[in-house]
Amino acid sequence: MAAYGRPALRDLFDDSPTPHIAHPPRTHRREFYVATDGSYRLSDGAGGLGVVIETRGGDRVARLAVPDTAPDNNVAEYRALHLGLDVLAARAPADARVGVLVDHDDLAANANRALLATRGGCHSTRSLSIPERSRHHWRGIRARLRGFGECRVARIRSAENPAHPLANTPTQYHHVNEEPPRCVLPTPAGRDEIPPPSRADRPASD
Repeated sequence: MAAYGRPALRDLFDDSPTPHIAHPPRTHRREFYVATDGSYRLSDGAGGLGVVIETRGGDRVARLAVPDTAPDNNVAEYRALHLGLDVLAARAPADARVGVLVDHDDLAANANRALLATRGGCHSTRSLSIPERSRHHWRGIRARLRGFGECRVARIRSAENPAHPLANTPTQYHHVNEEPPRCVLPTPAGRDEIPPPSRADRPASD
């Protein structure tokens, strides 16, 4: 069960697009999922960073709600993903298969383009458009993405993102930062798992 009664991160990932990367069946066989969000209030410059990490089975690995004073929303989103990947890297095996969920279009697209370029395809990182103030965090994000066994980034709506309330009202959810550190290993994927309907192989006539 995901935080706040929302669907498990695995379900959200399976039902969401991964910009620039085909989303084949059985992508739900990833070991870890991380959802991140960054917020910024124009009125006072205050904001926050939210992170939720779960295993494939929905076991919680970590939640964070951190006040932040990013200069704009783009920086907040990049900071949140950088934070989430750092926390996951410290608690997951180096060869983990990871699904990432963000509600920022350009961030998801840039991350997947970078992943494709790392795999030696025809994609180039020259086409990436990274906000100038986010370049430091982008370098950290790319390093973390390359460090996992496999990774893809899905784009979800803010209303679906379980990290969204953590980022928007970090003081209200400050207690989640006091949860004891957990290094939860997911249970092995069973052979009888069925791909979600939206991703299952179907005859051409369907």
